[in-house]
Amino acid sequence: MQVIETLAEGLKRELKIIVPAADLEARANERLAEVKDKVRINGFRPGKVPTAHVKKMYGKSIMAEIVNEIVRDRPATILSERGEKSATQPEIAMTEDEAEADKILSGGADLEFTVAYEIIPAIELKPVDGIKVTREVVDISEEEVNEQVLKIAENARSYEKKEGAAENGDRVTMDYLGKVDGVAFDGGKDEDAELVLGSGRFIPGFEEQLVGLKAGDEKVITVTFPEEYPAKNLAGKEATFDITVKEVAAPAAVEINDELAQKLGLESADKLKEIVRGQIESQYGNVTRQKVKRQILDQLDEMYKFEAPSKLVDAEFENIWRQINTDLAQSGKTFEDEDTTEEEARTEYRTLAERRVRLGLVLSEIGEKAGIDVTEEEMQRALYAQLQQFPGQEREIINFFRNTPGASASLRAPIFEEKVMDKLISEINVTDKTVSKEELLADDEDGDDKPVKKSAKKKAKAEEASTEGEEAAPKKKAAPKKKAAAEGDAE
Repeated sequence: MQVIETLAEGLKRELKIIVPAADLEARANERLAEVKDKVRINGFRPGKVPTAHVKKMYGKSIMAEIVNEIVRDRPATILSERGEKSATQPEIAMTEDEAEADKILSGGADLEFTVAYEIIPAIELKPVDGIKVTREVVDISEEEVNEQVLKIAENARSYEKKEGAAENGDRVTMDYLGKVDGVAFDGGKDEDAELVLGSGRFIPGFEEQLVGLKAGDEKVITVTFPEEYPAKNLAGKEATFDITVKEVAAPAAVEINDELAQKLGLESADKLKEIVRGQIESQYGNVTRQKVKRQILDQLDEMYKFEAPSKLVDAEFENIWRQINTDLAQSGKTFEDEDTTEEEARTEYRTLAERRVRLGLVLSEIGEKAGIDVTEEEMQRALYAQLQQFPGQEREIINFFRNTPGASASLRAPIFEEKVMDKLISEINVTDKTVSKEELLADDEDGDDKPVKKSAKKKAKAEEASTEGEEAAPKKKAAPKKKAAAEGDAE
């Protein structure tokens, strides 16, 4: 076998691989000898079929198998021997001329094919002890815990049936039917729907027209759907709703006590407060970690400047660009509305894609050199978390990760990245700084995906790329919205 390098420009490589016909013939003869003893052909005893006859019947199919094996397996071996890693799956090209292909399969010509790929650049790791970050932490007050517990208590409060007119704060049970231009629309009907007046759950103007109604009352109300309403067929439209009030109930007093906790499945009010405090700590902790991570990535970005494989950058850019255009379409906005142009946005997001790919390669190298790995148990936990996000689609999700090449990387990558971050945080200079929750949660424009302008960020302010290529996970099916005043949701 002969390997000839025909291209070596930057990270791009192209190899021409030649397998002599004699080598193919030798492998085919070995395979034919194996087949000869197993094949069953009428008129011949087992193992006594002449080799020439076996070759005549199965020669081309056996040669095709050998060619496929060589084309499939040899490139990886060759790259390993060259000490190279391909950034993406190498592109294989071979003759498409039927006459030439037939000649190869007949053993009359050498097999020639090319392998084109981009290498992952060699990364020389630098000391990280010069990285300095500020870790913002929040002291959680008893007042904040009590505020959250009060909200939980309000959501769990009971209601007592009352006589008389409904007031703000009362819960109304009703049937309704929504119409546009006198025609009922899908999702605009519900029975025994419950609505707490003043909650703001339904579209503007709906709840206010229920104030003053009492059980047994019927009323037709008129509202206008917001211009930005998700259902495009209803956005900006005037609609009427036929309302029948079935019950009015007044809210009971809110009390934070052991009885409330037990209603929520906990043993005591103290346990409820403990859990709420833990949830708040977790929420703030996630924000703190993301800010620390952002600082680390920004400094790594300054430390490592090298050419990123263009195909990886192209793929990352396409992911970002697809999300950006989806978001703009859903919001009904344009690039001009975001104070930019499509050309400027493309340039900015291309820069972001390059940064993500470069940092992903750096983190991957750091993790590999440190011997960081993702355990099977961690992968199973990640898969279980995915299943919890898509109730009712468990089998579909499992089959997706089982049958989609590379899909498991979307589970592995974030775990691996967080473990690399843990290692970096243990080695760099971290200074804790106590801040208010307002400071912690404030947008950190300077820390965003540089150099993307705020006007063009929106959802592409997504997290940095993971260290592995990802396959898109199966999309979550649209959950049925709470039935309310329009298409299942007038909220």
